[in-house]
Amino acid sequence: MIEIKVPELAESITEGTVASWLKQPGDHIEKGEAIVELETDKVNIEVPADESGTLDEQLAAEGDTVQVGQVIARLSSGSGGGTAVATKTKTEAPAETAPAPTETKTEEVGEAKKVERREEHVASPGKGPIATPAARKLAREKGIDLSAIQTNDPIGRINVHDVTSHESKPASTSAPQAPKAPAAAPQPVASGKDEERIKMTRRRQTIANRLVEVQQTAAMLTTFNEIDMSAVMALRKRRQEKFIKDNDVKLGFMSFFTKAAVAALKRMPYLNAEIQGNEIVLKKYYDIGIAVSAPDGLVVPVVREADRKNFGEIEKDILHLADKARNNKLGLSDLTGGTFTITNGGVFGSLLSTPILNGPQVAILGMHSIQLRPIAIDAETMENRPMMYVALSYDHRIVDGREAVTFLKHIKDMIEDPEQLLFEA
Repeated sequence: MIEIKVPELAESITEGTVASWLKQPGDHIEKGEAIVELETDKVNIEVPADESGTLDEQLAAEGDTVQVGQVIARLSSGSGGGTAVATKTKTEAPAETAPAPTETKTEEVGEAKKVERREEHVASPGKGPIATPAARKLAREKGIDLSAIQTNDPIGRINVHDVTSHESKPASTSAPQAPKAPAAAPQPVASGKDEERIKMTRRRQTIANRLVEVQQTAAMLTTFNEIDMSAVMALRKRRQEKFIKDNDVKLGFMSFFTKAAVAALKRMPYLNAEIQGNEIVLKKYYDIGIAVSAPDGLVVPVVREADRKNFGEIEKDILHLADKARNNKLGLSDLTGGTFTITNGGVFGSLLSTPILNGPQVAILGMHSIQLRPIAIDAETMENRPMMYVALSYDHRIVDGREAVTFLKHIKDMIEDPEQLLFEA
């Protein structure tokens, strides 16, 4: 019998949640093939089989919390699904009660498994309706009873589209729903208003807990400035076509701010640090986290060694990491070890905000929308310029106001005169 255990996830992660079973009892699984998807605090991880075999049983249900090292499934060894099941099943019975040939037993047990599999695909009070793993996960997150969802699938299988379609229907037109657990069921109130209860995903709970922890443990303060984006916008316009031709990616604003942040961090090293006990750890490397909005919440993948990369390499890294985030493909190595973070609320239209620290980092730079505003060029001249507010939140325990303001001023100077970036080591 082969045991499938929850693997080591990361140094700081000791448990996960069963997001979806990718294989069902009776399925034959090849070595290296994914069996189950686990949701952790940071990423989703697929657990593969170390050996080929047939899935005998699942020891945890979707939505269950499981610990590292816990056995969550068992496989029968063997190359063929039916044979493997027969070998493990029949050895439990006394030898004298099995006079029939081995082939017959294999057939019988294999047929029994087929019947069980067919029963799993029929909606029943004990088993529930059949649905894809993604549909089950979405329904669980939204508190929707699968038995209340209608589908046009020929075999009655519920998919993600069916779940979203059901959710968008008015409550009055929905089919009668089976009773739900009190914690997940909408509870009518005396005023006649409707409520919906949605269980927070493990990742959303982790994000919430970390943000509260930062607010409670750090002496967080924010300073602001504004940047005239005229020079960078003109440079992008002049160089965009050649940049795309040379790098196969667009020249965005993020690479300018990443390079400027690295240059400013070299001048103000206490912003590229963290506090460990009563010690300050100054980082001599520059792994810049770029906040990305993902389906399950904000994540911060890391551009490694940003100080050693050119504009094209940084833009490619950001594009690749953002694509992985939106498709839920980020690995733990993509998210750990950042030394400083940049977040761009401007992509959603934010004009001004105070970003929260991405602990244990001690500083985060916030970018915002670019807006035309009248700017005094001199005592007699006003011009409309594309302006961006920028914010730097920092941990006042080790970063003083002078350092924070100076850091932000360096960012402003380098963005307003981007040629300076060419001379930064």
